[in-house]
Amino acid sequence: MRRAARPFGALLGVVVSATACAGAAPRADVGAAHAVGAPPAGAIAQIYYWRARPGKLDEYNRYIRDVAEPIDEAARQRGAFLSVTTYVAQDTTVPWTHMRVFILRDSAQLAGLGAALDAAGASLEPDSVKRRVRGEYAATLRDRVGQATARVLR
Repeated sequence: MRRAARPFGALLGVVVSATACAGAAPRADVGAAHAVGAPPAGAIAQIYYWRARPGKLDEYNRYIRDVAEPIDEAARQRGAFLSVTTYVAQDTTVPWTHMRVFILRDSAQLAGLGAALDAAGASLEPDSVKRRVRGEYAATLRDRVGQATARVLR
């Protein structure tokens, strides 16, 4: 009898290996990634898995580029994390379409990541009603599949 594949476990190993090779720049021409900030060596990777809703892949890609990346960059400039890369799956058998990998210096950055991203979003859009509408719009584009925290091997 064949055992069921464990895509997150196997994928996590690939992600940790990929982030350890952070000197290689992501290639946008293959649809693999969008990066914010230089890819310095970090100790921890916080990984978020998202699945674009049917028919929303291109729209979600635009949302990441136009909304999420400016928020990410504002948070990175304030020291929230070292770098972030968004990978877009080309294999339709995996449960996610987008994997966002935040590289963090230490557990203190990890503990503050969510609050720092929220604060950056608020600084870019001070109007709480507009932020709420933006969040509701994002929810129409994708569903959260999961998350993982990994130690980056050097």
